Amino acid sequence: MERIENYAFLGDTHSAALVSKDGSVDWLCLPRFDSDAYFAAILDAQRGGHWRIAPAQGDFTVVRAYREESLVLETIFTTSEGCFRLTDCLPIEQGGDTPDPRLVHTHDVFVRVIECLEGVADVAMEFAPRFDYGGITPWVRSKGGELEAVGGPSALDLQATVPMKRQGAVVSATFTLEAGQRVKFLARAHPSHRDPPELDVAADCDWLIERTDRFWREWAARCSYHGRWRPEVIRSLIVLKALTYSPTGGIVAAPTTSLPEEIGGVRNWDYRYCWLRDATFTLEVLLEHGYTSEAEEWRDWLLRAVAGDPGELQIMYGVRGERRLTEIELPWLSGYENSKPVRIGNGAVDQFQLDVYGEVMDSLHSATRAGNEPVAESWELQQKIVDFVCENWRSPDEGIWEVRSGRQHFVHSKVMAWVAVDRGISMVENFGREGHVDYWKAVRAEIREEVLERGFDKRRGHFKRSYTDPSLDASLLTMPLVGFIDANDPRMVATIEAVQRDLVVDGLVYRYLTTHDADGLPGGEGSFLMCSFWLVDCLELIGRHTEAGHLFEHLVSLSNDVGLLAEQYDPRHRRFLGNFPQAFSHVALATSALGLERRGQSPALRRGRAE
Repeated sequence: MERIENYAFLGDTHSAALVSKDGSVDWLCLPRFDSDAYFAAILDAQRGGHWRIAPAQGDFTVVRAYREESLVLETIFTTSEGCFRLTDCLPIEQGGDTPDPRLVHTHDVFVRVIECLEGVADVAMEFAPRFDYGGITPWVRSKGGELEAVGGPSALDLQATVPMKRQGAVVSATFTLEAGQRVKFLARAHPSHRDPPELDVAADCDWLIERTDRFWREWAARCSYHGRWRPEVIRSLIVLKALTYSPTGGIVAAPTTSLPEEIGGVRNWDYRYCWLRDATFTLEVLLEHGYTSEAEEWRDWLLRAVAGDPGELQIMYGVRGERRLTEIELPWLSGYENSKPVRIGNGAVDQFQLDVYGEVMDSLHSATRAGNEPVAESWELQQKIVDFVCENWRSPDEGIWEVRSGRQHFVHSKVMAWVAVDRGISMVENFGREGHVDYWKAVRAEIREEVLERGFDKRRGHFKRSYTDPSLDASLLTMPLVGFIDANDPRMVATIEAVQRDLVVDGLVYRYLTTHDADGLPGGEGSFLMCSFWLVDCLELIGRHTEAGHLFEHLVSLSNDVGLLAEQYDPRHRRFLGNFPQAFSHVALATSALGLERRGQSPALRRGRAE
C-alpha cells in the first residue's frame, strides 16, 4: 500500500480525491467531502476500488507537480521507450469567466488527459469503482458511447477517446501513443435515477482543465503575502480553499477518514467535518493573507451552525451545519496498512469541550477587528456564549484533544474560557457593543487567577496539563498565542523549555505522552505538526529567532513532493501519519511564515487586540 506522503490531493470546493504516485485514484467521495466513497483503495487495496493510469509494463520513473499556484496535477511517467504526461483535474464550477450551461454540476466530474511527450508510450487504464466505501460492487453496463457503473443510488459514467473493454465490474483500456498524441478520460458521478450533466470527453476536457487552472491562479494572485516562503504559503492556502465546501463556507479538517495516527493501531478518525476550533486560526490566516470574502463565508457558516442555545453548541458540524454525525465502523474494510477499525462519523461530536466557546468568540472578534461587516444576530449569540461560559467555566471537559478517558480540568480549556470572556469584553470596549461588562471582567479575573494558581506546577516550575495531571501538554503553547500570558513571562518561558525537553523528538512536538490513562486509548501516535508550528511561534515571540527559523525550515522540509502535510509525522520511520492533507497543519504553516517574516507584527502578537 502506498505511503500517505505518496499521494497528491485534488479538490473542487465540494469534494476531494487522492492520487498516488503511480497514477491511481485511491480516494474519492462525491458529491460532498463526507459522501460515500467511490474509490477507497487507500483503506483496502482489494475491496476499496481505484482508477489507475500508468505505463502498461516495465520499470518507470515518476516526477509530478501541480501547475504553478494551481491545483491541476501533472505527473510525468518515463520508461525506456519514452515518456508521457498525465494531467488530473477536479473541475471547479465557480468564479472566473462568464456563465456557461456546461458548468452545472461540474463538481461531480473528474478529468484525466494523457499526452505522449517523447518516444512511444504504452499506457494502461483500469477503472474499478466500488460504491459505499467498497461495500457495493456496481453493475457496469454500456450506455451509448460510454460505460456506466450503477449501484443503489449512485452512478459513475466513464467516457474515453479510446476503446474500452468491460470485464465484470472492471473497465480497462490499453493503448500506444507517439509523441504529440493524446487520450482523454472523463468520469461523471450522478444519482442513478437521473441522467448526468451533458459533457463530451473530446470537446470539454481541455476546456475544463484550463478553466480550473485559471481559477486557481487568479485566486492565488489575491494573496497579499510575497515573502520568502510564498510557494509554501500559497500551497497551504490553496489546500484550505479546496477544503472549503463552497455552498456554505464550511471548511473540513481533512478530506479523509481513518488514516491512522499509529500504523496498525485504533486511533483512526473521520475528519471530513468542520471543527469549530479550526475557525480561530483559519479565519486569522485567511484575513492575514487578504482573503476577506472567504473569511466572511466561514464566519457566516459559523453563525448558522452554532445558532441556538449555547448549551447545545457542538465541537463540530457537517459541511451544511448538520449536527448528527454518528460514528460507526465499516468492518468489511481492512484499513490503511491493516489499521482497524475504519470509522465514518465521529463520536467526539457528543463531547463537552469548553475551549470551543473561546474559539468561536475569538473567531468572531478577529472578523470584527478585520472590518468584516457585522451581522445583526451575531452579537446576540456572542452575548449568550459569554454568559454561558461565565456560568460553566468551572466544569471539567474532554479538552482540545477529545480524550476518551473522562473529563478533567484541562488548563488549555480554562485558558480558552478566559479567551471567550476577554473577547466579549473587547467587543464592548473597542467596538461599541453592549453587554454585562463589569460582570464579565470579574469572571475573567477569576478564571485567570485560578489558572495561574491551580494550573501552574510550582515544584516543576511550568504550567501543567490539567489541575490534577502534572504532565505536559503541547496545547499549553497556545497560552501566549491567544494573549492569556506574555510569552516572555518566566512561567511561560519555563513551560516552552519544558515542552522542548519532554515532548520533542528530532525537533518535532508530540501532543502529550500517550498512555491509556492520558486519553483512554491504547497505542501511541506520531508528532503533531500543528503543535510543532506552535513551538515556532513561541520561540519567535521570546526572541529566539534563529531557532524558530531553523525549526520552521525543518517542518517545511517534511512536506511531500507536492507541498502537502498530514496531521502527524513519525520521526522514527520518517513517514506521515493521520488524515491527509490536514487543514490545521497548513493553517499553522501559513501563520508561522508570517510570524517569522514580520516578527513584531506577527499574527500571534495581535490576537486579542482591538487594532
